[in-house]
Amino acid sequence: MRYIVAYVFITSGLMKLISAELAAGFINLGLPYPHKMLKIVVLLEIICGILILANKAVKKAAIPLIAIMIAALLLTKVPSLHAGILQFAFNARLDIVMLVILIIIYNRHPK
Repeated sequence: MRYIVAYVFITSGLMKLISAELAAGFINLGLPYPHKMLKIVVLLEIICGILILANKAVKKAAIPLIAIMIAALLLTKVPSLHAGILQFAFNARLDIVMLVILIIIYNRHPK
């Protein structure tokens, strides 16, 4: 499971660096200091993904990634609730799966 999580977050962070479209989508979320927030999220995704992949400080690395997934759900998926719970569930399916896996990794991994 941790390899999948690492892959997803390392890839996500790298894509935010090289894809102007992904970066613009993030910047347009309405967050304060969007360019700084983008850099912080990219660094957290890559560094925490690498830590999880290397099986180092996994529990500590999972915490910021859990926060990122919660923020992603709130900012990008909750607005689809106006279309109904099923549409929300469909739109949020991957975010929810990643969040659940992160929580499992956090709970199962020793300090």
